Amino acid sequence: MEIYENENEQLDAVKRFFAENGKALAVGVVLGIGALVGWRFWNGSQVDSARESSLHYQNVMTDARADDPKTLSAAQQFVAQNQNSYGALAALELAQRYVDKNDLAQAVQQLQQGIENTKDENLRSLINLRLARIQIQQKQADAALKTLENVKGENWSAMVADLRGDALLSKGDKQGARDAWSKGADDKNSPALGDMMQMKINNLSI
Repeated sequence: MEIYENENEQLDAVKRFFAENGKALAVGVVLGIGALVGWRFWNGSQVDSARESSLHYQNVMTDARADDPKTLSAAQQFVAQNQNSYGALAALELAQRYVDKNDLAQAVQQLQQGIENTKDENLRSLINLRLARIQIQQKQADAALKTLENVKGENWSAMVADLRGDALLSKGDKQGARDAWSKGADDKNSPALGDMMQMKINNLSI
């Protein structure tokens, strides 16, 4: 059961950012503190910690398989112990493993933990989108609509409109769904998604 189709490119982009820019960001922090030896030492330890978290994240998530409880448990432990963006990324991927097992309750739990793990607004928005999509699958339309309110930024507006329409339709509110999809179909940020929402509008019978 695939429920992540619309957000995969965003997740890949976030992961690429950390992979490609982590070292440069770390170097910038160290250089920025100049002659302040105490600060240099502290930031050096932070850089080392971030590097270790990155390697641990890659190893844990490479091993994590939906059919292997031990690897899922190790990934859960990583999420719980890393209150940072690597923990949030791991929560995203771990949630997908649970979706593969059709264990949506565990997927929701991991996504909620991921939201707590990071302060990055783009990453939080991505996690909230995935959480809303699962809540719709769980027939929890009101919860999904509330979750969508936490998605910030114009770049996500088309996806929010699409999911809002799905949630409203699941509540039997066809006119609300039509209005949401009509707004999304006019969004220039995602023409392909706009075309899909227009198809949904065309398929409505009211």
